[in-house]
Amino acid sequence: MGNRLTLLLLVIAAALMTVGFAVAQEGELGSESNPIQVYFVPSVEAQTITTGGEVMAAALAEATGLNFEVFVPTSYAATVEAMCAAPASSMGFIPAAGYVIANNRCGVQVEAAAVRRGWNVYWAAYIVRRDSDIYTYGDLAGRSWAYPDAGSTSGFIVPSVELQAAGIEPGERVEAGGHNQVVQAVYSGEVEFGTTFFSPPLVPGAAWRVGDPAEPYDLTVDESRLAEDGNLFVGDIRILDARANIRETAPDVIDQVRILRLSAPIPNDTLSFGPEFSEELKAQIMDALYAFAETEAWGQSIGSEDFYGWSGLAPIENEGYDPVRLQFEILGLTESDIFGG
Repeated sequence: MGNRLTLLLLVIAAALMTVGFAVAQEGELGSESNPIQVYFVPSVEAQTITTGGEVMAAALAEATGLNFEVFVPTSYAATVEAMCAAPASSMGFIPAAGYVIANNRCGVQVEAAAVRRGWNVYWAAYIVRRDSDIYTYGDLAGRSWAYPDAGSTSGFIVPSVELQAAGIEPGERVEAGGHNQVVQAVYSGEVEFGTTFFSPPLVPGAAWRVGDPAEPYDLTVDESRLAEDGNLFVGDIRILDARANIRETAPDVIDQVRILRLSAPIPNDTLSFGPEFSEELKAQIMDALYAFAETEAWGQSIGSEDFYGWSGLAPIENEGYDPVRLQFEILGLTESDIFGG
């Protein structure tokens, strides 16, 4: 009897140990109870980001066996806050300025940067209505200005630096909430100018080059149109800057809104990880992301022009964002200046 009781107790103990191990496993990063947190800044429509983000999360889960949860915080600052609050479990698609702040604040580490149609940089566009009396950069002085968010690199940080360097003081400032909303505000005449992201247009047979006009077409000759495939064209040139994001509700946006000038080149947006994120899991996720970028599903996710328009991604080091840090230093900009508080 004693031997049988001892055996029974051993069996029960082993079962309890097995259950305990299973519970520990379930709580590990990437488990259903502790998914990896994936953050996207709200630079375009939140629903578009959420839907596309879920496509990415599903692809990563299938490739790695890990679980992911998608978040779209209400602002760029909230995205940085969230990543710093989850140093071992967060990854985020954040722009250059937001990355510099997150890296300085809590050690968030960049792993890769966006590639958009071969470009590892992008630009800010200063936009005005076509019937505006704003023709030169200096004409922006005293004019009402719409920008997406104070943490937006192309929408606010870089234009702020350039305007200050040029001695231009805008008038009323309006935080519109996203690039789409900035274009809409200019289109509707709610503000006199706006700043948004600029990706070069697709020019058949002749790749757009640095120094080329931001608008390489003539609206007195070339017709602005919404094509059957849903994309925005002027003649046979496809528009890829922020104006195209409101093409469905404002198909005449090119006829109504022009680009006044472009900024200096800006390092592309980042894919970054919390400072304590597992190197082993990071390697698995990066392998899966590089593979995902080669699939058609990428175009339904972050590769969509209505999402972030990433053609792919490429490795980059922290030092690649030193030009942004230098801009902060030259003008004495602090995190509080950018995010407030």
